[in-house]
Amino acid sequence: MPLYRARVLVSLRPSVLDPAGEATRAAADRLGVTGISRLRIGRAVEVDLEADNESDARAQLELLSDRLLANPVIEDWHLELASAAEDRPA
Repeated sequence: MPLYRARVLVSLRPSVLDPAGEATRAAADRLGVTGISRLRIGRAVEVDLEADNESDARAQLELLSDRLLANPVIEDWHLELASAAEDRPA
């Protein structure tokens, strides 16, 4: 059965305040890193999944992302999906 590798990027919706991002931006300023006009904190979830085909893998990962990995009320998510065989050296 083919193996698929996915990365789900979860971030707060733009309308939701991001205290961790604001704290990090303020800390960066104290470190002397200037010019940051926007900094939002999110998370990346990496999943390896066996599925019959890419369509089935995508459907399962979309369900997982929408119901478990992200809170759809306050967070958006983006799915990156590739065949794990593409990561293997030739």
